[in-house]
Amino acid sequence: MPARSRTTEPLYRIKADLFKCLAHPTRIQVLEVLAAAGDEGAPVTQLLGVTGCEASQLSQHLAVLRRTGVVASTRTGNAVEYWLAQPLVGELLVVARAFLLSSLTPGSDQLEAARRLPPLPGASPRALLEAVEEDRA
Repeated sequence: MPARSRTTEPLYRIKADLFKCLAHPTRIQVLEVLAAAGDEGAPVTQLLGVTGCEASQLSQHLAVLRRTGVVASTRTGNAVEYWLAQPLVGELLVVARAFLLSSLTPGSDQLEAARRLPPLPGASPRALLEAVEEDRA
């Protein structure tokens, strides 16, 4: 396998920054809400209700997601609306959920909790679980 070159180093750094941006449960939860909302996006008030964060905490998480280009926003008066900057982010969430489901022990509390997660566009949790169960058989 070839070593990283000076030309590819920035690409690996950008990818690492993306994964750092995703490395918090609240940010993943926000992204899943936005993925489910589709093109409509979601107002900050909804994100506050879902996450249970204080407004200042949520603002910091959203700033991280905006800086890395994962989400976009618009302000109308006092209302701020967020959405996924690219549909590929939603696909990344589906793949991450499938990976998570495939690593959970059958019958575990975590697997049962994962079954209750809200659906993501492109794949239902049930379809993901069925695919995982077929792979295990």
